[in-house]
Amino acid sequence: MFLRILDRLEETLIATLMGGATLLIFVAVVQRFAAGTRLLYPIASAIDLTWAQELCIFMFIWMAKFGAAYGVRTGIHVGVDVLVTKLKPAQRRAVVLFSLFCGALFTGVVGTMGAAFVYGLMGTGQITPDLEWPSWIVYLCIPLGSYLMCFRFLQAAWGFWWTGELPHHDIGHVEGVPDVAEALESGHTP
Repeated sequence: MFLRILDRLEETLIATLMGGATLLIFVAVVQRFAAGTRLLYPIASAIDLTWAQELCIFMFIWMAKFGAAYGVRTGIHVGVDVLVTKLKPAQRRAVVLFSLFCGALFTGVVGTMGAAFVYGLMGTGQITPDLEWPSWIVYLCIPLGSYLMCFRFLQAAWGFWWTGELPHHDIGHVEGVPDVAEALESGHTP
């Protein structure tokens, strides 16, 4: 239940940030274009979107941090496993687990260093240039995203330990659309 909620929260956050940033950039470009025309200049110049670029940068940074954790969970990260697949099963298992634990260790360290940085930044009163938000809010994505990614590495290691399977992304699969094999097994034609 907890994992399902975490998965949906992660997906919703990424989709919202991506959609929001795209919409905001579109509106800012339209406003900038309209401000360059004589007819719409009075209306467009009254709308202040000077902060839009900064907000979009922050949204994409947050999206990237949480998207990396999503990538670990779904197995969409690019990996070179030519040598690993040539190993004997016991050696392969050890190498895969070692690499997953190294990923967890690295992201855990980055998360801890990020948390210390954010904690130190909280008392400084620094703000962002355009939005004038406390800077620590922007940098909070480092510990949150890194700890989530660390959790996803540990989750993948746990699953691999018990099943021998790693998260794998099938590029031909579309969520909500049954696979051809599934459709044929159930007696439906695709």
